[in-house]
Amino acid sequence: MNIYFDNAATTPLRKEVIMAISDVMEDCFGNPSSTHSYGRKAKAYVETARKLIAKQINAAPNEIIFTSGGTESDNMILHCAVKDLAVKRIISSKIEHHAILHAMEALEQLFGIEIAYVKTDNKGVIDLGDLELLLKDEKKKTLVSLMHVNNEIGNVLDLQKVGDLCNEHKAFFHTDAVQGIGHFTFNMGTLPVDFLSAAAHKFHGPKGVGFSFVRQKTGLQPFIYGGAQERGMRAGTESVHNIVGMSKALELAYENLDFERQKVLELKTYFIDQIINLYPEVKFNGMCNDPSKSTYTLVNVALPIPDEKALMLDFHLDLNGIACSKGSACQSGSQSGSHVLKCLRSEDHENWPSLRFSFSILNSKKEVDHLINVLKDF
Repeated sequence: MNIYFDNAATTPLRKEVIMAISDVMEDCFGNPSSTHSYGRKAKAYVETARKLIAKQINAAPNEIIFTSGGTESDNMILHCAVKDLAVKRIISSKIEHHAILHAMEALEQLFGIEIAYVKTDNKGVIDLGDLELLLKDEKKKTLVSLMHVNNEIGNVLDLQKVGDLCNEHKAFFHTDAVQGIGHFTFNMGTLPVDFLSAAAHKFHGPKGVGFSFVRQKTGLQPFIYGGAQERGMRAGTESVHNIVGMSKALELAYENLDFERQKVLELKTYFIDQIINLYPEVKFNGMCNDPSKSTYTLVNVALPIPDEKALMLDFHLDLNGIACSKGSACQSGSQSGSHVLKCLRSEDHENWPSLRFSFSILNSKKEVDHLINVLKDF
């Protein structure tokens, strides 16, 4: 039995998305920048997809910039904020994705910007009082960059409250919404967010494509230079089939959101009950066991397993066909461990192995039962 519980790393493509991509690849190979009929046809696909995506989050089509994914989008927004908007300080947290953390470090070295980290508690909750204190220093133009849903522990940030604080103190607000788009609703018409990053492969779309939401009249200039694609904001021939696949995946995600959210939440709740029955001492990293403060798709647990056995846990699960993660997929080649968990772990269980299980509509209680039985035999 092969079981995929690593949907926070990437999701399987929906069949309808595969069909949409295949149809475009077979039917439309033109360059969207070409003026002949083949190019116009490809351009029509791209612009229709842009309108569909904008509609799903109540944005204007010209506020959607297609990118290669979340990492490029994060880098684009941070770099352009410094380069074009005269941002001299970035406020973020130490539990952000490395696409943000490493980009900030590079900007600090290249441009001498100031970096400030808002406090988080031992559950990874952002201290909004500390953020307000940091924002009161309005001497330097500031960008706040805080992720909507933490990819490792599942905590959900209140974007409205953070955005209101940023507006009050005249700071720009960017959110890495890679784990949120397609799983939560967004109304960019009223949400006080200036910039947003998204990636298609987190909501059953293709890899290698995503988008940035850039609010109109913010003043951002091109990040990648070359042709005039994306209204000059992002040069490079558009990946037409991937863009269409992304728009189809997002359309289906929101069309089925209420039903799928309930089913996946039921599965997560069932998993939590079963893991507590198996390991009464289990620790939940972050707020992932609180459905009101975390995403319904993810659980990150520290298991009371002795050191001598913990080293074999990943191998044991993989041998039994179970795919999960020790942290984010972007860290799988690292020996340093999760920077997020290092910010949270308490001494009483800092040596326990932590695993992230992330679910989708394609998973079942039968799969959870198999996982629990595999852990029983470990």
